Amino acid sequence: MPVLPSVRRAALVVQRITHRTSLSGSKVTPVRERGEGSSETRKANRGPSAGPENRRAIIAAAREVFAVDGLQAPFNAIAKKAGVGQGSLYRHFPDRLALAVAVFDENIDELETSVEPETATLDDLLDAIIEQAVVSTALIDLIWRNQHDERVTHLGERLSRVAGTVLDRERSAGRIGGHIAVEDVLLAVTMLADVVARTDPADRARVAQRAWSLFHAAFAPR
Repeated sequence: MPVLPSVRRAALVVQRITHRTSLSGSKVTPVRERGEGSSETRKANRGPSAGPENRRAIIAAAREVFAVDGLQAPFNAIAKKAGVGQGSLYRHFPDRLALAVAVFDENIDELETSVEPETATLDDLLDAIIEQAVVSTALIDLIWRNQHDERVTHLGERLSRVAGTVLDRERSAGRIGGHIAVEDVLLAVTMLADVVARTDPADRARVAQRAWSLFHAAFAPR
């Protein structure tokens, strides 16, 4: 029984994601914190209570700005898109790594959700990885370059648990051989995310198909 999606499914997944502009479909309307914004644009002063809402707006904006302009995009561009002042941005995220970790934590939330159903397979996990990779190349690079930073280590632990859940399920169903370990699934996930994200949009379907074929052959029971 195949481990990975058919060629048609891979094409549909990548074509669908190619046209997406953000991982998040929701809109977050920030509220200015104390002392920020002009008298003309400032909303009712809610002080510290505005913090959580502004944090969500900053993370959503960072996803889009980093995806388009890369990690070197100025923080003021993120603040402007989020509708907050730069002071608010730096209070929540003092550097780029802190902001990237926050975005990637949300990415892993989505991966955990994708494998929660008992019927979820490795196909579902890889679909979710592709969906994130297309708009998160720069973020993935930053996380891997700083993987030994204490702010980043928990991300690897969470991703390992996601991979382990899927691996146990696929082994029980006889779709993955006993020679495959969690580390192998993580390597496949990393390779797939990196390759698809770095591929020209017009070629992503073809590249995803080839990658899935390789994983299918390697993971099949022997």
